[in-house]
Amino acid sequence: MAQSLNHTVELSTTGVSYLNLAGSSVGKFLLGDVALEFYADNNVENYVQIPWDHIDKIGANVSGRKISRHFEVYTDSGKFLFASKDSGKILKVAREHLGNEKIVRLPTLVQIILGKLKRKK
Repeated sequence: MAQSLNHTVELSTTGVSYLNLAGSSVGKFLLGDVALEFYADNNVENYVQIPWDHIDKIGANVSGRKISRHFEVYTDSGKFLFASKDSGKILKVAREHLGNEKIVRLPTLVQIILGKLKRKK
């Protein structure tokens, strides 16, 4: 049985984890005092627990004032890709634990393409 690292939960919401090679897993996010956690709905033993002190940064695409539902969590052991309709709320809770400097704005697809075109010239 999976055991949560958190003592208190600050935000609980639904979302998707893109960790499997076979596809994505729908489940629940639990953000608390110790970690960001994701538990899959179809198998609770399929989970991700990332303590706040292991997170290097969290990034999302921002267009104007709209935050993308996809966000990436960068840790000392790799990168994790998630999606949630409440990604803005997740980033706000993460900002409380990590600070402003670790919540970053990722480039949009258009910005990536324009950057590659500029480098080719």
